[in-house]
Amino acid sequence: MTTLPQAGSLRPTRTETRTFGSVGITFQDRDRTRPFLLLHGGGGVATMAGFADLLAERTHSRVLLPTHPGFGGTPKADGLTNVAELAKAYVTMLDELDLTDVTVLGNSFGGWLAAEIALLESPRVSGAVIVDGVGVEVDGHPVTDVRGLTPQELRAISWHDASKAPVPPAGGTGPSPDVVALLGYTGAAMADPTLAKRLGGLDIPVHVIWGESDGIVTPDYGRAFAAAIPLSTFTLLPRSGHLPQLETPEELLGALLDLGN
Repeated sequence: MTTLPQAGSLRPTRTETRTFGSVGITFQDRDRTRPFLLLHGGGGVATMAGFADLLAERTHSRVLLPTHPGFGGTPKADGLTNVAELAKAYVTMLDELDLTDVTVLGNSFGGWLAAEIALLESPRVSGAVIVDGVGVEVDGHPVTDVRGLTPQELRAISWHDASKAPVPPAGGTGPSPDVVALLGYTGAAMADPTLAKRLGGLDIPVHVIWGESDGIVTPDYGRAFAAAIPLSTFTLLPRSGHLPQLETPEELLGALLDLGN
């Protein structure tokens, strides 16, 4: 049972920009107790901010939510050319903040990033949660190429109920700046052919959580992702698509609590 905080007992969220190693990172810090590092996907930090608030308020956790360098108009260091390098930057961040017993939770691209962070075997990281992640290659289940989709088509495959999806701002053609930033890390395939094999060496608990209606990476893709990890669990969320933290945040939080996080 989760104990709800008393009114006025939570410290406000603050936003900082600091340099960790040689990488500047802007992050939101909901400063409570047990730490979580939340990692957003290609939709940007706004897709994770509401869930970060929910997680902090319901569990009294300390929740760090960085904006990946290059997203949201933030600067990006020259050396950040792939997912593995960004993972190293976040481990450096945890080192310099002197955090321990950190659970890393990522959605979509952030799920891939969470896996890469876990693979670095930092003693500061005690577990990972991959929510509708990308990054592995699964025969017969490629990551959907979203680059040529209209906003309406993207909503249709990303949400269980597309009518609940936020309407994107009007105007603009071509990929958004955040999509350009995303592809700078992942490449067009949105997958690393070596990742699945490398995941076999993980020795920390990893929870894989998937929306049953995800049309970007299907539940079968998610099951294969989980099967590649020795100490993994797989949970399917009903009535949810690619972004459970937006579409069914209470159910996602419930799944985390059921798993002991």
